[in-house]
Amino acid sequence: MTDPTRIQPSELDQLPDRDPEETAEWQASLDAVTAAAGPHRAAYLMRRTLERAQDSGLALPKLLETDYVNTIPTAAEAGYGFEGDEELETRITAWNRWNAAAMVTRGSKYGVGGHIATFASAAWLYETGFNHFFHGKERDGSGDQLFIQGHASPGIYARAFLDGRLTEAHLDNFRQEAGGNGLPSYPHPRRLPWLWEFPTVSMGLGPLSAIYQARFNRYLTHRGIKDVSASHVWAFLGDGEMDEPESTAALALAAREGLDNLTFVINCNLQRLDGPVRANFKIVQELEAQFRGAGWNVVKTLWGTAWDELFRLDTTGALVRRLREVPDAQVQTYQTRDAAYIREDFFGKDPALVEMARLLSDDKIVECFHFSRGGHEARKVFAAYKAALGHKGAPTVILAQTVKGHTLGKGFASKNANHQMKKLTVDEFKDMRDLLGLPIPDSAFEDGQVPYGHPGADSPEVRYLQERRAALGGPAPARRVHPVAPLPAPAEKAFAAFDKGSGSQSVATTMAFVRLVKDLVRDKETGRRWVPIVPDEARTFGMESLFPSLGIYSPKGQTYEPVDRDQLMYYKEAVNGQILNEGITEAGSMADFIAASTAYSTHGEPMIPFYIFYSMFGWQRTADQMWQLGDQLGRGFLVGATAGRTTLTGEGLQHADGHSPVIAATNPAALTYDPAFAYEVAVIVKDGLRRMYGEGAPGEDPNVFYYLTVYNEPMPQPAKPAVENVDEGIVKGLYRFKEGSGAEGAPRIQLLASGTAIHWALEAQRTLAEEWGVTADVWSATSWTELRRDALEADAALLRGEERVPYVRQALADAPGPVLAVSDYMRQVPDQIAQWVEQDYTSLGADGFGLSDTREAARRHFGVDAPSIVVAALAQLARRGEVPASSVKDARERYGL
Repeated sequence: MTDPTRIQPSELDQLPDRDPEETAEWQASLDAVTAAAGPHRAAYLMRRTLERAQDSGLALPKLLETDYVNTIPTAAEAGYGFEGDEELETRITAWNRWNAAAMVTRGSKYGVGGHIATFASAAWLYETGFNHFFHGKERDGSGDQLFIQGHASPGIYARAFLDGRLTEAHLDNFRQEAGGNGLPSYPHPRRLPWLWEFPTVSMGLGPLSAIYQARFNRYLTHRGIKDVSASHVWAFLGDGEMDEPESTAALALAAREGLDNLTFVINCNLQRLDGPVRANFKIVQELEAQFRGAGWNVVKTLWGTAWDELFRLDTTGALVRRLREVPDAQVQTYQTRDAAYIREDFFGKDPALVEMARLLSDDKIVECFHFSRGGHEARKVFAAYKAALGHKGAPTVILAQTVKGHTLGKGFASKNANHQMKKLTVDEFKDMRDLLGLPIPDSAFEDGQVPYGHPGADSPEVRYLQERRAALGGPAPARRVHPVAPLPAPAEKAFAAFDKGSGSQSVATTMAFVRLVKDLVRDKETGRRWVPIVPDEARTFGMESLFPSLGIYSPKGQTYEPVDRDQLMYYKEAVNGQILNEGITEAGSMADFIAASTAYSTHGEPMIPFYIFYSMFGWQRTADQMWQLGDQLGRGFLVGATAGRTTLTGEGLQHADGHSPVIAATNPAALTYDPAFAYEVAVIVKDGLRRMYGEGAPGEDPNVFYYLTVYNEPMPQPAKPAVENVDEGIVKGLYRFKEGSGAEGAPRIQLLASGTAIHWALEAQRTLAEEWGVTADVWSATSWTELRRDALEADAALLRGEERVPYVRQALADAPGPVLAVSDYMRQVPDQIAQWVEQDYTSLGADGFGLSDTREAARRHFGVDAPSIVVAALAQLARRGEVPASSVKDARERYGL
């Protein structure tokens, strides 16, 4: 019996043991096996017992790691029913390997670069999928969604060339797009919109987006928008890429919601851009533990068929133990060293392995350690993919081990620098040709130029490739914009409700936006297409009223009774819920938004997402995803709530947004607005729906998204002024909101303000008139950025010989006096238009870091409150000699500045 003094305290001690004697007998049995057969045999038996327990349905914690061997052994591969013509598929893959390398090498003479080694390692991971698994859009309009590893793009182009979708001219313009007939370096829908669906080269965003795409597919199905349950999301990733925090940020979400419509394929070539991914460790084991711990199904495809003999000889477990202990950098070294080195360093560490090595020829050792990897064999990859699709209830990750630079020769394979190596020599290409068995004669290498290779449009290879794609639903990857009728405009009533203002009631523009959306989601035609997205701040933005009416999406529905069930605005979750309330994850919310905003192309179903967030935590935190959104041609409304540097009383520096419009202005796809009033919000949203989802104007690009800043400062909302073309001014970025009144000949100034700053400008307008005899006109600058873009376009038109005046200059043409611009952001925001304003121009803004205080104190601190505007206006007029210079000093003293 086990000595009780050797037993360490355990959490199991908290559970009653109804038969301590039986427990002790089990423990004694384990001790006996360990003593008689060794610890490795005991561990093996324990794992077999755990496997049986799991198969029997017993609820036991899972092991986070398994041995460094294939999950699907060779003997079991036949059960996965490989049906392809392996010889033809090998020839197809060979042609694609060749053309991918040739394309990059030919382009290197222009200095444009390219990556060869990644596709060389991953070729079979893609080819097996294209030949047997990836469904095209001709099946149901959706197909599968493929997130291609960006550095493997030459291989995808090579396949499209073999398929007839690209020509030699296309390949020769790889990374040379300025002429209009080029291929982008990486997957880029905006540059090659008929081929690429998902931009993936800002590494880490691909895996995050893939998870939320799979989740959004479920959302569409559960809400009855479109049944896309047959769509599968495949994300091809690099093992080095998994270090990006976004890569693993949503693993728990995918497992929690049982996204078995999702498969990650991680190309574990053990190398990142500069060297080993885990030089002193094992990245495969680390990833296995991470994914298993998160609740994913893990399939390891590590070793090729050549290893079968070695595993059969491993009767003591010594080989498996050695494989687990050798660090990745040493595995990489084995791939480049001869058999003698491997015999000594790998096999020489254990007497049992020394004996095993005596039974192996040098050629066998070289074959295993140089070439034989699971990710390089079609049958092993096929079995892994089949197992992934067959697993239900959880997403699957396939960890496929490969050699970076495989088939490219000794100069490439497993070399630390191969990511930066952009070409092969002619002799290296000839060696590659011989290895791949391609019928390319030496005479084809004229003047040292590497030829492209093609077996012919009617060759068995091309016919097979096209037949397989036809059977799977057409070409892939492929992006389609389905011929969908424009969405009908919502009833005018929803927008017109804001024209009359709020009277004496104070309403923040954040609340105005929420009220507008609340009306729009009721629209019979388009209401169900709205996708409200919020990162756990819905109550902050006054959205709790949407909870019971729209419901919060949950694939499980509501399995509990909410604590506030007896209240009018209770927390309601539902399988068909419309709101995506993501928890505290701006990155996840943006990934939601991207999936929803591109549903018009991915699934032929236009959806209208709006994502509302603390403005400080939007562009600053997830600007990379905003670029991804623009790259992917997404459409929708981003809403930066609690906007501005001074409106969040007491919150301080980290919450005080003084720069989001500056960051947004850098994104060509973002239309940035800083509306001051509720009716402006309504006009902008109405125009956005028209442009992105409606008929649109001739030549107007619908592939844009809107960024609106809205404020949490309740103010009386005025009625829309009866000004000619006011809606046009709101959309274009500037209109005169309130003309000043004063004595004829009085000094005059133009006050341009955006967002909440317009209230300070209006107060300054009154003060200037009443206390200083200065007439000020107040203009609402709804979009400094759109004014600038229009002016830039006018400048470009002038260079083409066209006469065009920027809108901002037209609007201010008859406005007398200097211009003073102010916003609740840094001065760089209003200064965007300075060079196109003919009048004397200056600005005020909240530059610097934010701080905690009242709104009034913060505005005084930054010098943007009404008295500060008055002093700045007087200073401008004094420089022009229109008011006494002493008035500036007097005003400062009067207002305590």
